[in-house]
Amino acid sequence: MRRIRIVIADRHPIVLQGIRSVLAMHRDFTVVASCSDGASCIEAIQFLVPDVALVDAALPDVSRQQILAPANAVNPGMPIIFFAGTTRDRDLQRLALDGACIVLPKDAIPEMLVATLREAAQGQTAVSPSAGQASEEPRAGDQALTQLTDRERQIVRLVSEGLSNKAIGRRLNLADGTIKVHLHHIFQKLDISNRTLLAALAISRSELHAALREPKPPDLLQQDLLGE
Repeated sequence: MRRIRIVIADRHPIVLQGIRSVLAMHRDFTVVASCSDGASCIEAIQFLVPDVALVDAALPDVSRQQILAPANAVNPGMPIIFFAGTTRDRDLQRLALDGACIVLPKDAIPEMLVATLREAAQGQTAVSPSAGQASEEPRAGDQALTQLTDRERQIVRLVSEGLSNKAIGRRLNLADGTIKVHLHHIFQKLDISNRTLLAALAISRSELHAALREPKPPDLLQQDLLGE
């Protein structure tokens, strides 16, 4: 079995240790470099050419573009996942919507971290090879916003707040499987492939913000999937 080679970088040793511990539980991952600063992260990306890089979005000694540039130089399309303390960072959301990176909140559950890394390595969330292709996804999403049902908009809002499927299910009194079905429909309607880009779209588009703030009927939370 070929392992997914990962470079991780974070200012905080405890975060690095935590990520390594999570990934050590899965045989398909191998951490090829663990970096505490931007310079060493860039060197690791350049010389080790990993499948995926998971990088602290707030490394103090380098900019995000300085991380992205060498990655694109040695392996165009290499997924860069920025580990962010907040999903409301406008610069990060612009980069994600442009297809330059993937954004993962630091309060994500371990299962979401593992799933995002696997999807990125498999090319499901990897950046597009050309700027023209990357720009198509947000436009497709914009055109489909009005197609979302009230329930779907409700789920989009909760995803943008960083909630897991289980947490969303508890909030809406729905089963995990029902949430997954709704997300599948949302992804199809917006022509996107993952919840990270969905959160970026929800946060960045003022039209969707306005729709999500609209009051919902008081009995909406009691509807189930079959009743919609």
